[in-house]
Amino acid sequence: MPDLIIDNKKIQVAKGTRVIDAAQSAGIYIPRFCYFAELGAVGACRVCAVKFIDGPVEGIEMSCMVEAEDGMVVSTDDAEAVDFRRHVIEWMMMNHPHDCPVCDEGGHCLLQDLTVAGGHGIRRFSGKKRTYADQYLGPLISHEENRCIQCYRCSRFYQEYCGYKDLGVMGIAQRIYFGRYKDGVLENPFSGNLIDICPTGVYTDKPSRYTGRKWDFEQSSGVCTTCSLGCSIRVSARYRQVVRLEAGYSQAVNGAFICDRGRYGFSWVNSEKRPRQGRVDKKTMAPQKAAAAAAGRINDLEKQYGPGAIAVAGSGRSSLEALAAWHHLCQIRSWRGFFFDDLAAGPGAAAAVSGLSRENAVSMKAVESADMILAVGADPLREAPMLALAMRQAWRAGAGVFAIDPRDLEWPFAFRQVSAAADEIPGLVSGMATGNGFFENDSRHGRNMAAIRDQLAQSRSPVIVCGTAAGGQATVSAAAGLVQWLRKSKKDARLFGILPMANTFGGILLNGKPGTPEELIKGMESGQIKALVAAQSDLWKTCQDPDRLDRALRRLEFLCAADCVATELVSRADIVIPVFSVFEAGGIYINQEARAQWSQPAHAGGTPVRITGAGGHPPRVIGAAIPGGGLPPAWLAAWQIAGLAPPDSHEAMMDWMTKAYPVTAPVKTMGSEGVRIFPSQ
Repeated sequence: MPDLIIDNKKIQVAKGTRVIDAAQSAGIYIPRFCYFAELGAVGACRVCAVKFIDGPVEGIEMSCMVEAEDGMVVSTDDAEAVDFRRHVIEWMMMNHPHDCPVCDEGGHCLLQDLTVAGGHGIRRFSGKKRTYADQYLGPLISHEENRCIQCYRCSRFYQEYCGYKDLGVMGIAQRIYFGRYKDGVLENPFSGNLIDICPTGVYTDKPSRYTGRKWDFEQSSGVCTTCSLGCSIRVSARYRQVVRLEAGYSQAVNGAFICDRGRYGFSWVNSEKRPRQGRVDKKTMAPQKAAAAAAGRINDLEKQYGPGAIAVAGSGRSSLEALAAWHHLCQIRSWRGFFFDDLAAGPGAAAAVSGLSRENAVSMKAVESADMILAVGADPLREAPMLALAMRQAWRAGAGVFAIDPRDLEWPFAFRQVSAAADEIPGLVSGMATGNGFFENDSRHGRNMAAIRDQLAQSRSPVIVCGTAAGGQATVSAAAGLVQWLRKSKKDARLFGILPMANTFGGILLNGKPGTPEELIKGMESGQIKALVAAQSDLWKTCQDPDRLDRALRRLEFLCAADCVATELVSRADIVIPVFSVFEAGGIYINQEARAQWSQPAHAGGTPVRITGAGGHPPRVIGAAIPGGGLPPAWLAAWQIAGLAPPDSHEAMMDWMTKAYPVTAPVKTMGSEGVRIFPSQ
């Protein structure tokens, strides 16, 4: 491990570490524009110049292009290095429009920060500035090429890291242009990251345009809940509404990027249609009164038909706290059970959770280090987009990628597919572990399957990616069995299951065998279930036969909905209890690799000013109450609907949950990267 000195600090780093990263590890920030850790070094901007005083390298060099070596003595504040950086910034600003007052990147802008820090304040160049026409890149990203400083981050991310070709660099010398060959919507499903990585205002977030500067927002760190990966996000809120989501940083999960589905999939939380008032038989009232009315009706039906006539339907978009409350209440009240939406969307989800262990689980970031990847019954680009990006990085490093799936798959890298029917997949996967000539007599798949088996035999750290929808429980069990066989063969094989929702793992962790929607519908059809509480459930999203579900719901005597989304069940419910969303209440979510993470509240909650003011000035009402505030978090609503005294704070709820469900105890000590929880621990 090289030992070097940077600004009089002795530092020891791993071999291959670049000087710019070595300095960062010691708390010394070296300016940079083109350098981005995930993209590597390119040496285009020249603003990371430092002075090498002694050692194997001497003089002014770019710290992103030099690897740390023994005996190096480096100065970041040497007068020559400081003057060099000042001139570099001045060159960059020659053609810049100097439009900070009207630029939507103000407050987010690295160029703005480093221009001030570098000491450049007066423009000496008197010639005409280079100008460009901007392009239409779709409804999500604004393009203003005049602000470009030619750092190449965008083209490198877009083409090299993601594998898409419709945006890149054109021109030469001083006429370089970053964009598309013509106007049009960007094809890359990760294109929103251009906004985050661009160090100037070339790419800005179009939906949040003109809503405020960075210092105007309430900001918090959170967990993306649009799929089961649990990517880290940064949430910006203003005037009681979520304005913008950006990629957070998680060393174990998503690195520095997120997909566009996660970045822009939050409009529901600001919707005017969202339930914000309690409703009892079409009459509005306070949420607490609506919950009390629901508790009364449930008690009456329980006395008339018994506790088995009451059912609760929930889903993996609820927090762990809410899922724990509903599971517990179903048990102590002897209700028919907790029915889980997720099991319709992913019938193999329970098998995926039970098949995971501390030994075979793999983080998404670690997928990038796999030397062979086999996806069975899984389409990551559609089911969990950031996983496809991780698989691409493994492919770029030389890993072979294979797929066994009945669908036409399109991924941003080369792979070899076996087009097998869903019911064929379990046998094909299991056959790879037998080694008994299973494929030689298979005229359709034999050659391709033999190639996969040969690759597995040569690999040292393979990852088996398994979907829980296309193949079902049999496919998941076969994938888990293959991983177990590979591990017995002294390979560091890992299992990666794609689950239906953000907290599917949490729901199954608390109750290994929750009821399925099919069982729920049969209970309603038979008349055994008389009352249903839909706890953040939307049965219509996963139901294969909506007409059958409609007929079953009509047989109920009572339907209650506790939700923060305007679902079909909410519109049909006799009683509606609005609840806070994850952006207002926070919550714990467990992703597909068993990683529990805390998502912080982004704001205090309430109806957005945009709605209360009807587009103009909000009502001039003096008072302590927040319009539309006072809603319960989902876990609190559960206790209220059950008619029981709830824990009096979130801390008390956490204490209760970790005692009632000891498997969740590690959440009380989780850090910034969360904590992994497995059913067997």
